[in-house]
Amino acid sequence: MPEALRAGAALPPAWEPLFGPLRAGAVDGLMVIGQVGQSLDGRIATIGGRLEYINGAEGIAHLHRLRAVVDAVVVGVGTAKCDDPQLTVRHVAGPNPARVVIDPNGRLDADARLLADDGTRRIVITSAAAAMRLPDGVERLALPDIGGRLDPAAILAALAAAGFRRILIEGGADTLSGFLAAGCLDRLHVVIAPIILGSGRPSCTLPAIADAEDALRPRVKTVPLGDEVLFDCDLSAQRRPVGQAKMSR
Repeated sequence: MPEALRAGAALPPAWEPLFGPLRAGAVDGLMVIGQVGQSLDGRIATIGGRLEYINGAEGIAHLHRLRAVVDAVVVGVGTAKCDDPQLTVRHVAGPNPARVVIDPNGRLDADARLLADDGTRRIVITSAAAAMRLPDGVERLALPDIGGRLDPAAILAALAAAGFRRILIEGGADTLSGFLAAGCLDRLHVVIAPIILGSGRPSCTLPAIADAEDALRPRVKTVPLGDEVLFDCDLSAQRRPVGQAKMSR
């Protein structure tokens, strides 16, 4: 399935409605997908803050399918340090994407698993002023920072210039929320597990709105994933154009 999507070929009927829209973005040369797995009450972690396997086998497999069909997967440095993710494709067949961490102040440990040299491109996005030493072979993209934060649109433009076309924003909550609030997602996949945590980290933190009439109302499709439900949200109507990728991968 990843090869068919990359080549623009027809997908099996069961996959076309969900993965077909990921072939290309409607706004510019990029397709940017956000993904979050959460509980029924909108939590991604218990009160301790550590990201846990809230989703079951089918929800995790869906995340790995997304990794297999994108060119690059992006996480924030908080997630990288707290959970030390591998960001590889292990639960389905397909190639590993490039691994990207947003680290404005150079906090990432050199032995982080996502920096492991396994033949996959590894990229750290920092502020121009950050001083850090990276392992051999790890690329650095330095961007201007605004109040200690990096602009999501500038991050996407830099990744496009580096040759990436399909980009998965995987986490954590602050990173995903920043891209959503900035109008930098084409689609958002929310996988809801049948569990109520009652407390813990919310999956999304966005600026307050005055009333419900100001809420973002994307077109949504629902897809059952075993006993979980995937909400496929089309955000293309609010997506900001950020640039064209130099090449397809």
